[in-house]
Amino acid sequence: MAIFALPQPLMSFYKEHIDFITQQAVNPDKRRYIVVGEAPKHYMDIEYYTDSILAVCPTWTQASERYPEDSLQAHGILPWNLIRLSYRLTDAFKTKDAKLILKLSADMGHYIGDLHVPLHTTKNYNGQLTGQHGIHGLWESRLPELFASNYSYYVGSATQIPSIPKAVWSALAASRTCVDSVLKIELKLQQKFSEDKIFSYEDRNGQNVRVYSHAFSEAYHKALNDMVQRRMRAAIKMTADMWYTCWVNAGKPDPKLFAEPVFSEEEMEELAHLKSAANEACSH
Repeated sequence: MAIFALPQPLMSFYKEHIDFITQQAVNPDKRRYIVVGEAPKHYMDIEYYTDSILAVCPTWTQASERYPEDSLQAHGILPWNLIRLSYRLTDAFKTKDAKLILKLSADMGHYIGDLHVPLHTTKNYNGQLTGQHGIHGLWESRLPELFASNYSYYVGSATQIPSIPKAVWSALAASRTCVDSVLKIELKLQQKFSEDKIFSYEDRNGQNVRVYSHAFSEAYHKALNDMVQRRMRAAIKMTADMWYTCWVNAGKPDPKLFAEPVFSEEEMEELAHLKSAANEACSH
């Protein structure tokens, strides 16, 4: 959806490769189980850093001087990873490397999605500390699965971001403010539903799988007051804005001059390997 918020000639370039970007956008989640150092790029445990970090917004260099490297990796580096990725995408536009532009754009869309999920900002990412195990999948998968067909995805036109670091930290802070509501509302609803009403079973690829019931999911979705749709729309807009800004910062190179992306046999094997990797549920 972010592609359709882009101006020409950028929209035409991205639209031509929309299937590739859509398919490759899931790769970061698959890499986290087979690539060392991938997992921390998806989240940030704000409790470790304390909420004051959202006001300080340190650079990676500043953070590295204050926190041990192993602690940074253990507690998440989502904002710094995304900021670094924006520099790489800008450079890819400057060199007119269409193949790298597409791969980085797909990754960026994924991490921006993560940035807009409240539970990616807390150590209690799956309700495991409050007796709410499974809430991560409920918020980011089950609710959209049931209700996203009624969402509006029109977010207007992409605009240039004056400061990418500031925009990233601001989006992270907005997600963080939602955490209490995400957890407390679900916990309150648990007290109103018996366990046999909270969960139900559905057939998934021939297997009987336990899922949150439609009734419980609907009550939670309603109580969240459209939070999931708002965060999804914000993610779409930011994805378009980030792509556009990286292109502008690179001097607006004409996409018609980009060489057709050609993937080597080794790269095709890597993509195929990722495609066949287990599509595990997001753990953080």
